[in-house]
Amino acid sequence: MIAFIDDHRDVFGVGPVCQVLGIASSTFYAFKAVERDPALASERARQDRLDMAAIRDAL
Repeated sequence: MIAFIDDHRDVFGVGPVCQVLGIASSTFYAFKAVERDPALASERARQDRLDMAAIRDAL
């Protein structure tokens, strides 16, 4: 969904696209902030990322 919003934000804007998709625009902006600076992610999200990498390595 984030990629879709990113692809269409220049034409329609973030707010209207999020409204049609039924998500809060703050969700999009929070995701993009973490994408720019991973240190902003919650401890749980950081641990999940480490766990997913460990699972991938184990397979």
